Amino acid sequence: MSLAFDPSKIDAEDIGEEQTTLAMDHEAAVEHVRTVAEETGFGIPVEFSPSELLNEKVDADRDPYYVLGACNPEMADRALDETLKQGALFPCNFVVWQEEPGRQRVYHVSIMRIARLVGMAPDNEAWGDIVDDTGELVAAFFEALDDE
Repeated sequence: MSLAFDPSKIDAEDIGEEQTTLAMDHEAAVEHVRTVAEETGFGIPVEFSPSELLNEKVDADRDPYYVLGACNPEMADRALDETLKQGALFPCNFVVWQEEPGRQRVYHVSIMRIARLVGMAPDNEAWGDIVDDTGELVAAFFEALDDE
């Protein structure tokens, strides 16, 4: 199978990639991400630890890795008004992984940008507004995350 586009030509902005590091232990970082997400307009309807699951199920010996599935209900509702396919990418995720003890990476990509990039969402003004508005929410999240 060949891709419709060249992945090597995609840059961080194309997919809304944002990331930062936090100087704290893993559990504190997960709690901090959860708190800041909620303070900046995201609910956290889903969260889980792939590392715990894999370590238990297949003895993977993975370092701490945690996914917080975030959702802003207004943005989700607007996205579904434009395309019901978007639900396949819900929720958007903030991922926290331990780079080394006391140093955690927080990572996010824009499901709204990715949906448009791969043709799941329309390339119209309404979707552009959703991309812009969700981008502002994520920017506020990362600004607040780094300020605390």
